[in-house]
Amino acid sequence: MRQWLPLLRPCDWLVALVAASLVGVSFPLLWRGGPADKAIVKRDGRVVAELPLNITKRIEVEGALGISVIEVRPGQARVAADPGPHQYCVKQGWLTQANAVAICAPNHVTLALAGANRGYDSLNY
Repeated sequence: MRQWLPLLRPCDWLVALVAASLVGVSFPLLWRGGPADKAIVKRDGRVVAELPLNITKRIEVEGALGISVIEVRPGQARVAADPGPHQYCVKQGWLTQANAVAICAPNHVTLALAGANRGYDSLNY
């Protein structure tokens, strides 16, 4: 299994180290969404509300299982309560970066933050 190790030269290790460093540095620089300016709440893929992130507001969204509570504060938003069994979207906590998403799958409700700077995430990549 380690038959290839003797074939590596010192410069090969240097190239691998430089490549790993470049990946490590570029990941946080390229995969961030920047500051968010609005929260988008959807139910079954349809937009229910678009809330600016410069206000404080609390809304209730009727989902498949019951009511999800969305809270917005200046610069951040979260799912405060959800009737889903595992509470994954509630455990996400406060979302602050553009393209951050909290998905309440059993209740068919999503909270996404949007901003001027479009970044990459696992949903739109």
